Amino acid sequence: MTSITPPTRARSRLVDLFEYGLDAPICLTWELTYACNLSCAHCLSSSGRRDPRELTTDEAKAVIDELEAMQVFYVNIGGGEPTVRPDFWELLDYATAHHVGVKFSTNGVRITPDAARRLASNDYVDVQISLDGATAEINDAVRGAGSYETAVRAMGRLADAGMRNFKLSVVCTRYNIPQMDDFKALADRYGAQLRLTRLRPSGRGADVWDELHPLPEQQRELYDWLVAHGDSVLTGDSFFHLSALGEPLPGLNLCGAGRVVCLIDPVGDVYACPFAIHDEFLAGTVRGPGGFAAVWRESELFLRLREPQQGGACASCAFYDTCKGGCMAAKFFTGLPLDGPDPECVQGYGETLLAARADGVVPRPSGDHSHGTARRVRSTGPVDLTLSRREDLERPSVSACAESPLAGLRLS
Repeated sequence: MTSITPPTRARSRLVDLFEYGLDAPICLTWELTYACNLSCAHCLSSSGRRDPRELTTDEAKAVIDELEAMQVFYVNIGGGEPTVRPDFWELLDYATAHHVGVKFSTNGVRITPDAARRLASNDYVDVQISLDGATAEINDAVRGAGSYETAVRAMGRLADAGMRNFKLSVVCTRYNIPQMDDFKALADRYGAQLRLTRLRPSGRGADVWDELHPLPEQQRELYDWLVAHGDSVLTGDSFFHLSALGEPLPGLNLCGAGRVVCLIDPVGDVYACPFAIHDEFLAGTVRGPGGFAAVWRESELFLRLREPQQGGACASCAFYDTCKGGCMAAKFFTGLPLDGPDPECVQGYGETLLAARADGVVPRPSGDHSHGTARRVRSTGPVDLTLSRREDLERPSVSACAESPLAGLRLS
């Protein structure tokens, strides 16, 4: 795997090389299906119903063959709920047999004792159990009744099967940030590792972002907690916008869209960012001439994203080198300019822009696979939460490479 940095440009830091992209992604997200048994209020892909055009088994295997040839370290498989796809296990085994590690996210519905033993026996598979509340009250208000019990049962089965360091994956909201210590205790109880990710206004998350995204004072609370627990908690480089509060958090602190990561959706469309499923960020399709490799290496969108960043309105900010202006998807789906501050800019610049937006003028995600009935969720306890929809490198184990984009990487 090599950098595609222009040879005449000297770059002093590895992260600077990544701004120009690599000739293959270090990892990529692959949504295998939009089918899902749940209707999570903040689902970034608006999943629920299967798309009849989704890639066939043979087409999916052809993509895996390409990833092996490109020496992609691993795929982060999601959905929807990937385990409900009938050929899920076949594709998982095919990927790991072809030197492509697999990390997959699941709500736990198909993690039977037999499945847990099967997963525990494969060193090139990592599992993320999704849970967004350390109690059923908080979790089920967002993810659906019974989802807490399903997730915790799956964690127990993985632990009983001897699988260690699987992930407890949490999307941070204003309602669960006070539960960080409880999440850590829950992960420790099952021999799991806590992984925190940022809520984005993507998919159905656009409908509930105003109600769910952390308040400014909670951003500081979360940052302080991450600094205190940085060695034992993973973030997937999700919170680089918080680095402007002080010392940088671990990770690239860089938007890797189209540079080191991308998304393949269930029908084979390739997007620059897993959180930006919109025609604006559509780079091509794996069903086109040249397949995925051609999209990655030749897409006009990706080539444009690999141009040097100028910083725009953020260039004069003292923290720009730390946060790089924040998350592209968060800006886009809240109607902010891509060369401006993040809507959750910890210096407050995003709030100012949000207040000045034209009312109602925000982009909508491309496609909605939600179940037919819009879901209105209300917690039953003291938390008043009401949500409504708005319309041949050395092969590393997947657990070693899955969280740090730098792990196992060699540039030649």
